[in-house]
Amino acid sequence: MRHLFILILVFSTLLGCQDTTPTGNSKSTQSTLAKAREKGTLRVGYANEAPYAYYDPAQDRLTGEAPEIARHVFKEMGIAKIEGILTEFGALIPGLKANRFDVIAAGMYITPERCKEVTFSNPTYGIGEGFIVQKNNPKNLHSYEDVAKHVTAKLGVVAGTVEISYAKALGIPDARLMIFPDALSALAGVQTNRIDAFAATSLTIQTLTNKAKDESIERTKPFRDPIINGKKTIGYGAFALRKEDQDLIQALNKGLADFLGSKTHQEIVQPFGFTKNELPGNVTAEELCTLRAVSDRQGEGE
Repeated sequence: MRHLFILILVFSTLLGCQDTTPTGNSKSTQSTLAKAREKGTLRVGYANEAPYAYYDPAQDRLTGEAPEIARHVFKEMGIAKIEGILTEFGALIPGLKANRFDVIAAGMYITPERCKEVTFSNPTYGIGEGFIVQKNNPKNLHSYEDVAKHVTAKLGVVAGTVEISYAKALGIPDARLMIFPDALSALAGVQTNRIDAFAATSLTIQTLTNKAKDESIERTKPFRDPIINGKKTIGYGAFALRKEDQDLIQALNKGLADFLGSKTHQEIVQPFGFTKNELPGNVTAEELCTLRAVSDRQGEGE
């Protein structure tokens, strides 16, 4: 009888420890989209790079092309607010995968290498490259190819950006490639003569030179976008999400399809320098991830 009593006691204890909550109602099984709709907030990672995503102290607001699009589209999806998590650009993908935030809203380019790590939305813009150089461009640098040919020219890039791959693909050796944590640090590199040029997207370059108001530097004009594998390179920026968040990416892509190119979209991004010329057209993330996209844009970059 004693053994029987012990067995009954153990069995009762185990039953009491079981979670009898139905699986469908368990918050632990909720998707990121469902949780965000329930809370009314979605966490977004950004790297403080104007005009794509940055904190504006005058407004006390996370703003830029990506956050403002995110606010509008996510609100239409039933998510009232976004919460910005500042992160160095090179740490954005690791931060997303570590669940520090749920979406990268930083104007990140879609590349096949990044597609192995995360899922991208369809692009929100397409754009060329640019350089910031010292006044009068003393080494006459108008392209990545010019830097590669000039044996003493040093190029600055931001950690984790596609400009690193452009530079290496076009023959710029590591010894002449300086990597900075952010755009402001790279700009300072030009100002202090540590580097001869800083490479970034054309809108980043224009925004930095406008804000710096420094007569010791200038934007390279004209500038020739890189030609890689016989094709002019255009960067397409998008939101990045974890691969498991398929319902979120599907809802986001639907929202973007209804929004991009609309009058509201143009009004939202115009203050950041984006025009109809930067619309991505019908290029998709799938094409860019598999290198099937071919730009039909001709001539020099902005």
